[in-house]
Amino acid sequence: MVNFTEALEPIAAWFRSFDIPEPIVHWGHPVMMGIVIFAMGSFVGFTGWRGRLAEDKEVTLKSRSAHRKLAPWMFLFMALGYIGGILSLVMQRQPIFESSHFWTGSILLLLLGTNGAISLNKFGGNKPGLRTLHAYLGSTALCLMLIHVVLGLKLGISL
Repeated sequence: MVNFTEALEPIAAWFRSFDIPEPIVHWGHPVMMGIVIFAMGSFVGFTGWRGRLAEDKEVTLKSRSAHRKLAPWMFLFMALGYIGGILSLVMQRQPIFESSHFWTGSILLLLLGTNGAISLNKFGGNKPGLRTLHAYLGSTALCLMLIHVVLGLKLGISL
């Protein structure tokens, strides 16, 4: 079986050849992902719940539209950040699979991907149960993001 770190080492070596300052390699991923998690994540979560709970029909439609437009971008940036975080670890010659931060990030992408699939499936024909699952799965992902941040800061400080 191919070692995951060894497979990524040529890419990490290529990035290392740019002589990127160590603080950027070390803290670039957390800063950029912090923006995604706190700015986009909170907005996506807020608009999702406002679209679900608002009594004003216009507010509901506007919120759902904003949620539908930004959530895929958040997922894309999270997926790219996931790859960047893994490469950052390889560039710093740190183990990947020993990190709780790696595992929460993996679970987070799985949750967000599942949630995206539910919405792309149009909630199974607009089934209330799937809409509810989508709302709570998304909220679970947002809570996990906070745990992920704490584990990431712990990891960053320990390196």
